[in-house]
Amino acid sequence: MFSLHKKRYNRLAMKRILITGGAGFIGSHLCERLLNEGNDVICLDNYFTGSKDNIRHLIGNDHFELVRHDVTQPYTAEVDEIYNLACPASPIHYQYDPVKTIQTCVIGSMNMLGLAKLVRAKILQASTSEVYGDPDIHPQVEGYWGNVNPIGIRSCYDEGKRCAETLFMDYHRQNNIRIKIVRIFNTYGPRMSMNDGRVVSNFIVQALRNQDITIYGDGQQTRSFQYVDDLVEGMIRAMNTGDSFTGPVNIGNPGEFTMLELAQKVIDLTGSKSNIIFHPLPQDDPRQRKPDISLAHKELGGWEPKIRLEEGLKRTIAYFEKIV
Repeated sequence: MFSLHKKRYNRLAMKRILITGGAGFIGSHLCERLLNEGNDVICLDNYFTGSKDNIRHLIGNDHFELVRHDVTQPYTAEVDEIYNLACPASPIHYQYDPVKTIQTCVIGSMNMLGLAKLVRAKILQASTSEVYGDPDIHPQVEGYWGNVNPIGIRSCYDEGKRCAETLFMDYHRQNNIRIKIVRIFNTYGPRMSMNDGRVVSNFIVQALRNQDITIYGDGQQTRSFQYVDDLVEGMIRAMNTGDSFTGPVNIGNPGEFTMLELAQKVIDLTGSKSNIIFHPLPQDDPRQRKPDISLAHKELGGWEPKIRLEEGLKRTIAYFEKIV
C-alpha cells in the first residue's frame, strides 16, 4: 500500500517538459538530465542539426517522447515547462540557410510563446552570447546592449536571437507569460557534431587525425569554454527561479583562453603530431568573449561552472576517439 501511494505521489510531482531542439548536442544532455530527475520529457526536433543518435539511448523510456517537428510550424501539447533550444548554433550551419535560421529564431519563438500562453507553461529561451556581437566591453555583462552588425553574414543568428529575446520580454509584459532568458556562452562536450565548424570539435578531430590544426586569424582572439554539464545545471536552475526573475542571465565559464592556447592544450592531451596553421579571420568574428557571471551566481543559487577546461577536454576527446 505504501509503495503504491509513493508511486502516485511521484507521478503527481512529475513535470511535463517540452524541449525544442532536444536531439541536438545541448538538448540531448538536457533531455537526459530531466528524465533522470523523474520528469516526462517531449523531445521536439526536425533533425536539421540534431540527430537521433544523440537521444537513441533514451528511446524506450516510458517517460520520453520523440516528435519530429519544425518549430516554425505550430505545435500543441499539455506541458508545464518549455525549453526553447531549437536553432542551428554554429556558423557553418546557420549560414547554410540564413533565412531559415531567422525563421527558426523568430517564428519558432512566437509559436512556443503562443503554446506557453495557451497552456500556461513556464518557458525558457536559450539565447546566446552572440547577442553581444564583437563586444566593446570586457567581460560582458547582461546590461550591455552589444555591438552587432545587422547586415553581416552572422546576422541571421545574432539578430535572430536578439529578436527572440525581444519577443520573450514583450510576451511577458503584454501577456504575463512566465519567461526565462539565458545567454549561453561557448559550450563543448560529448555529442558535439564532428562537422559543426566549432573550434573545440574542429581542433579535437584534426588532432586525432594528425591533420593540421586550423586557426583563423592570429590565434590571439579569446573565448571562454563551458562544459555541457555546467550549462545544463545553470539552465535548470534558471527555470526553477521565482517568477520575478526573467533574466537575461549569462551562463558560461569566465576562464578565458586564446585560440593558440586551446590548440596547444588539445595537441598535448591527444598526443597529436598536428601542426598549427593560420587562415584569414572570418567576417564579424568576435575578438573577445568572456561572461561576467555575477548575476548567475546571485540569482541561480550560487551557480558557477565546476568542470575545468582540461577535465572537460579529456571527456570530450574520449567521446571523439570512439567516432573519429
